[in-house]
Amino acid sequence: MEVPVSGNRFVALGVVGAVAMAVVSGQLPPTNAFPMAQFLAHWWVFPVSIVFATVALSSGVSGALFFSPFFMLVVGLTPSQAIGAGLLTEVFGMGNGLRSYVKQQVVDFQTAKWLLLGSVPAIVVGAFAAHYVDPTLLKLIFGAGLLLLGGFLVYYEAPENCEPGECEGEYLKAKNSGRGTTTVEATDGETFTYDTCWRTPGVALSTVGGFITGLISAGLPEIVTTQLIVRCRVPPRVAVATSVFVLGVTAIAGALVHALTATPVWYVVAWSIPGVLVGGAIGTRVGKYIPSELMETGLGVVFGIVGAIVLGLELFV
Repeated sequence: MEVPVSGNRFVALGVVGAVAMAVVSGQLPPTNAFPMAQFLAHWWVFPVSIVFATVALSSGVSGALFFSPFFMLVVGLTPSQAIGAGLLTEVFGMGNGLRSYVKQQVVDFQTAKWLLLGSVPAIVVGAFAAHYVDPTLLKLIFGAGLLLLGGFLVYYEAPENCEPGECEGEYLKAKNSGRGTTTVEATDGETFTYDTCWRTPGVALSTVGGFITGLISAGLPEIVTTQLIVRCRVPPRVAVATSVFVLGVTAIAGALVHALTATPVWYVVAWSIPGVLVGGAIGTRVGKYIPSELMETGLGVVFGIVGAIVLGLELFV
């Protein structure tokens, strides 16, 4: 989750397209039907969104991990509405990060285009599935997903701190070798040169990540960043930038599907979107002062607790 979206044409075009298609399909309510009373009653979503965006940016964790359970458990949206609203909020929140990485020229576009081949169709399928899966089952999947992601954050070192190629194994080492090299030249003069990775597993993993993200709004950035560093030997700075780019483009597709297939909840996202813009601006300034390891461990515990609550409410209440 990142900051302001000014200049981010990818996000702007995606959102404009989503709204336009919503109007054409009749999903967007006419102006005179906007639930103003509900909108004003949910003013408190704005300050909460500022806090979530600040924490998410400081920790480098997907912002939708905060918003989807919040929209579901506190605001009272259905699982599919909560996941869609979380993705739409994240599209705006990550705008500055996407723009910044592209401007720095640290995105491996050759790898990104292959990952997008898997993630974009998969998130569309996952987003549609979220509206046809039984709400109780979807909550169970969501709760289990939060538990797994929480455990991942607690027990595994952040992929940004891993040694590229670590735990690669002899088979993958052989498959990842002899495919030429990839060079990424950043605008600050730093040059990254590494072996071009074996594409097939990357496409498969991004497909899995895209489907999970469409279904529960999280999973793609964690899968992509980890596999780029651990399996593909991509330098962490390039891996994170490429992951953010893939998530940004993919999330637009997922948010669009959710916007067109769900009952609109504009009275909620109208507060959450400006909230993440403000929170993102704050997070970029305070994030560098917070130890990432401590933040990720704490968030892992929080996600685990929330996942347990979601499962408990469905299984025992």
